[in-house]
Amino acid sequence: MNMERTIRAIAGSFILVSLALGWWVHHGWFLFTAFVGANLLQSAITRWCLMEDILDKLGIAKKTSPQAR
Repeated sequence: MNMERTIRAIAGSFILVSLALGWWVHHGWFLFTAFVGANLLQSAITRWCLMEDILDKLGIAKKTSPQAR
């Protein structure tokens, strides 16, 4: 899986988990949902993503070859 797909999977997971926690555990978890959404918007505007930097340091590939799809 390339970095873009990994970031989308992480963001989607964070949103779904925080929504579930906000519904069943404590409403304060909805702030985490808002934080993830704000970071997605900021990333779209500035073209900088903290998660991309983190995954890069972990060695996740930025792009895959066409044969790997």
